[in-house]
Amino acid sequence: MSSKWLFTLVGMLAALAGTALWLATRPAGVPGPTAPEVSTAAVMAAGFRDLQGRPRSLGEFQGKVVVLNFWATWCAPCREEMPAFERLQAKWGGRGVQFVGVSAEDASKVQDFAKRIGITYPLWVGGDEVSELSRRLGNRMGVLPHTVVFDRREGVAGTRVGAYREDSLDSLLAQLATISAEK
Repeated sequence: MSSKWLFTLVGMLAALAGTALWLATRPAGVPGPTAPEVSTAAVMAAGFRDLQGRPRSLGEFQGKVVVLNFWATWCAPCREEMPAFERLQAKWGGRGVQFVGVSAEDASKVQDFAKRIGITYPLWVGGDEVSELSRRLGNRMGVLPHTVVFDRREGVAGTRVGAYREDSLDSLLAQLATISAEK
């Protein structure tokens, strides 16, 4: 291999590594979600199905902090952040926090995946409506994962396109629990 090609290859690898590092460490919101085009009341009323086929909505968690995660079984960053979500659900669930994952995939595929990696928080499905709701909540590019955190009053307290770092989400949940406890 000539030195010209070697330098070109090293340069390309450095650029890819730099891009990967930027994507992994960029601040929340870069390139972030845009302002939601849907009311939180509409989000809370949106219809999903649990993995047994029963109709569900986020409204059943009224008065709780809700962490709504749009994800897919084929999405590597989704699979990477879900164990952290499981840990945070265990930590904060007793203090009024509820994680819910929604997918556009088939319920049986989601159920097999949840069993395989040990996810116990609710995973719901909703077909194409899931992608549309994510878009209306500011995920213009349709990137997964996409996470929206609602406070106890159903206002948007945080949103993230791309994987959520466990420490960042934990810090947000600590603030929301403190705010909720003071009121």
